[in-house]
Amino acid sequence: MILLITHYFFPIFAQQINYNRINMNSVSQRIQALSPSQTLAMSQKSAELRSQGIDVINMSVGEPDFNTPDHIKEAAKKAIDDNFTFYTPVGGYLSLRKAICDKMKNENGREFTPDQIVVSNGAKQSLCNAILSIINPGDEVIIPTPAWVSYVEMVKLAEGVNVLVPASVEQDFKITPAQLEAAITPKTKMVLLCSPSNPTGSVYTREELKALADVLAKYPEIIILSDEIYEHINYTGEFCSIAEFPEVADRVVTVNGVSKAYAMTGWRIGFLAAPIWIAKATQKLQGQYSSNPSSVAQKAAEAAYVGSQDCIEEMRKAFERRRNLIVELLGEIPGLRINNPQGAFYIFPEVSAYFGKKNGDAVIKDSHDLSMYLLEEAHVATVEGAAFCAPDYIRLSYATSDENIKEAVARIKVALAKLA
Repeated sequence: MILLITHYFFPIFAQQINYNRINMNSVSQRIQALSPSQTLAMSQKSAELRSQGIDVINMSVGEPDFNTPDHIKEAAKKAIDDNFTFYTPVGGYLSLRKAICDKMKNENGREFTPDQIVVSNGAKQSLCNAILSIINPGDEVIIPTPAWVSYVEMVKLAEGVNVLVPASVEQDFKITPAQLEAAITPKTKMVLLCSPSNPTGSVYTREELKALADVLAKYPEIIILSDEIYEHINYTGEFCSIAEFPEVADRVVTVNGVSKAYAMTGWRIGFLAAPIWIAKATQKLQGQYSSNPSSVAQKAAEAAYVGSQDCIEEMRKAFERRRNLIVELLGEIPGLRINNPQGAFYIFPEVSAYFGKKNGDAVIKDSHDLSMYLLEEAHVATVEGAAFCAPDYIRLSYATSDENIKEAVARIKVALAKLA
């Protein structure tokens, strides 16, 4: 009987293995080179556990826990009733691009024309559009780390070379002018900045950005890609963009959107504001692979920019209160080293003091092990620091209720105390 089963099923099994191998080899090298998004993966894992009835507190997700303001939702409903349901210009409705120009002038003191604005399916696409439109194979892109998970992968897609410049918690996760200059080579094509930062919450001051701009002023061929999606979730009292300095302003690509400031993550509307040659290039690219973003979502975004801005300050105050709470609570846990985030809704504790410790069969070798341990032991979802090019850290999002923050940190404290 065993011989008979083997005779019939082994060829099928071998054929399946060969088929899987063929499938894997058929995937392009550029896709094989990409890493899966660890933030999305952890969020999915926590959702799966909750579906099994396990009370998981998800501190891995990077989105506001507020609902989209009513006046924005009403604008979307009206857009449907008014039949804004057809293709739009690739770079977005003119009325939306004008509203963005007004926002950039009134809030940031920068003058743009609508043809310098390209609206996309979220700031993520805007960033990728810029990188794919500027970077050639072999070009170097300087990325301060810790850095958002997708920057490195986008550079890989463009066949560029990632040049990572690390900044530790001791320097508030912000690179120095000396570090920046040391990273520049004849192959440097772009510098990517994010302030306020995901994953650290750090915010560059005006003086710090001016010092970086002074370095970059000596290298006029380098493009600066400035990710400003967390502009309004800022606890410093002032937002400054590197584009404000005239010595580099003409080669800054600013990326922003409605996801974070207006609690519109699912609407998928972002934009870039750029020199005309870059804007035209990104629009050409977008026209060939996604075309326009949702017509209805564009009308909602327009309402966000031209309507009342009170919702921004209400959410910002809530996030600041939560920041204060989580800093206080995490500061009570031995072995964690934290900064005081000045923006966004993340905190990025250094956790290497727990490496090498164990609880029963659970051995903590790195931040991945610790993140999984906290999920399984404390039922708190975090994201390992390696996803952000900082393997000694983990990221927690405090875009959740005060009660969830208190409970999550209490669970983490108990779980970490079990490690020896």
